[in-house]
Amino acid sequence: MEEPIYATGMAAKLRSQWDRDEGLGQNHKAVKFLGQDYESLKAYCLQSRKLFEDTLFPCAASSLGFKELGPNSAKTSGVRWMRPTEFCRCPEFIVGGATRTDICQGSLGDCWLLAAIASLTLNDNLLHRVVPHGQSFQQEYAGIFHFQFWQFGEWVDVVIDDRLPVKDGKLVFVHSAEGTEFWSALLEKAYAKLNGCYEALSGGSTSEGFEDFTGGVTEAFELRKAPSDLYGIMRRAIDRGSLLGCSIDITGSGEMEAVTFKKLVKGHAYSVTGVEEVNYRGSPTKLVRIRNPWGEVEWTGAWSDNSREWDSVDSSVRSRLQIRSEDGEFWMSFSDFLREFSRLELCNLTADALDNSQLKKWSTSVYSGEWRRGSTAGGCRNFPATFWLNPQFKITLQHPDSGHSDCSFLVGLMQKDRRKKRREGEDMETIGFALYEVSCFAGSSAVHLKRDFFLTHASSARSETFINLREVSSRLKLPPGEYIVVPSTFEPNKEANFVLRVFSEKPANSEELDDDVVADLPPETQLDESQIDSSFKNLFRQLAGPDMEISLTELQTILNRIISKHKDLKTDGFTKEACRSMISLMDTDGSGKLGLTEFHVLWEKIKRYLTIFRQFDVDKSGTMSSYEMRMALESAGFKLTNQLFQLIILRYTEDDMSLDFDNFVTCLVRLETMFSESHYCTPSWITLTMFA
Repeated sequence: MEEPIYATGMAAKLRSQWDRDEGLGQNHKAVKFLGQDYESLKAYCLQSRKLFEDTLFPCAASSLGFKELGPNSAKTSGVRWMRPTEFCRCPEFIVGGATRTDICQGSLGDCWLLAAIASLTLNDNLLHRVVPHGQSFQQEYAGIFHFQFWQFGEWVDVVIDDRLPVKDGKLVFVHSAEGTEFWSALLEKAYAKLNGCYEALSGGSTSEGFEDFTGGVTEAFELRKAPSDLYGIMRRAIDRGSLLGCSIDITGSGEMEAVTFKKLVKGHAYSVTGVEEVNYRGSPTKLVRIRNPWGEVEWTGAWSDNSREWDSVDSSVRSRLQIRSEDGEFWMSFSDFLREFSRLELCNLTADALDNSQLKKWSTSVYSGEWRRGSTAGGCRNFPATFWLNPQFKITLQHPDSGHSDCSFLVGLMQKDRRKKRREGEDMETIGFALYEVSCFAGSSAVHLKRDFFLTHASSARSETFINLREVSSRLKLPPGEYIVVPSTFEPNKEANFVLRVFSEKPANSEELDDDVVADLPPETQLDESQIDSSFKNLFRQLAGPDMEISLTELQTILNRIISKHKDLKTDGFTKEACRSMISLMDTDGSGKLGLTEFHVLWEKIKRYLTIFRQFDVDKSGTMSSYEMRMALESAGFKLTNQLFQLIILRYTEDDMSLDFDNFVTCLVRLETMFSESHYCTPSWITLTMFA
């Protein structure tokens, strides 16, 4: 027999936890993406004197894209994959340190990524977590390079060969201004491999790049509603090495990358690379330095490269700050920044408190979860019948902020691996979360809150919006107490994997809420034959035949004849497998058949199941929906974890996520069989019983 899904999942979880305890997934011990080990691959190439060729990200149309960069598209016509050594006389990995001018956008709409890379060059420590030292086109060159990215809670090491898409002798995508430096182009290729192809990188939020380069958490500020101390927030963030990006909103697709009168680009991601306060005509003036990843097209308003404002600034300050080249970087006043730009994204490397200039490391908890159709994808609070099915996580806030009565914390909800699904026509789901105060369940974690709780309790806080970004985050303040976070997609039955991160200024306990696996079943009444009603005995004699026992085939015939008379129930009929499960549960003498008393107990069970089925078939459809099923299971006496319920839905429902009556009965019979041997009732044993 194959090892059951849940058992392998549990083993994998344990192995994963042991690995994490040993440091795997941290930057110094990154997970090897697709199992490729950079050191051993490079050693093999050097020994065999062959340049590395990456078969897992081949030089093929599939690595470029699927639509605009798909096979036979105009943009990919004439593209060749070439090593820098083949089209550049003296290629270098990094010359004189990585700088912002090394990142010029090509014919791919990944300005969001390039803005993040540009910000990364401002901090050598951060840069070399992503771009490991010791890589070169000269010393021990083997055509192989590697980069490290943070992915949903762990660092991964991505290996690539150095064959890059080239057209007419020039790089198609990211390139350096000098044309001889290739670290940024290779970094982009590694990120494309991580996400499936180059085209998967088209369009996005700078915060994605920020977080994948740092493992930090991003907050967004709408500049028309900017906090009064935003300039101080930006200054402190830059001093701490946080990454900042900004953009101008568009009102329609026609405005994408439209250039304004003063040469700002709408719908385009910029990096914020510095802030400065200068004395201008006797008054302090706040300035912001911004970079366009195109490497050109710069702001032409006040404080731009050649503007007259610089003439009224001290010459030493002017020589330090003024930029006179068309390199995409420019200064503008903070007031113009607030007026011209719409949005600022700020990635806090350790979720540092923004209202305090002191560096603070927050307490952090990370949870992985999933939304699955029919079982854990309940949608938002607009769908009360299913909202409670979503995964639930408890936070215990115990320590108020210094000098305050409330506790500050930050919640970030991130959906996983959505760029890879673009090839299949899917993209980001619309996600958000809500928090509820749960003092009524204080100290308890073995309970998954049900529908009635959410119908009678208002949320204490929630994400500002549901939005189709990779991550939604909110900074919150609540009184000490116990709360649950319910992450969800906006609509029910939208499938995705997610990571929930909770950062708190003071230590806070957090854990996933889930029901313990228990069965509270009514006692079975085992009647003596003399106590059984005479009419039932007569019925049994007719059904059982001369041997006075009901066989597998006879049981199937009896049950299907009876169920066919209940026109309000939808059923495909009981299968032999289902009837075999019933005999296995009821057969006390090992005959493989059911005697009178055994059949009587089964009969009473099925009548009880029928009552429960009709009670929870709320819409009277004759079938049980997945969320009706969870309530029916609890009424029948079973509490199961989210994962076990998910497996039940996968095993017993039809394509439309409904259960008919025969599958409902089969499921309950198997659950009762499982719990009848209570000393075997472990998660692995549950799965063996339910899915054997």
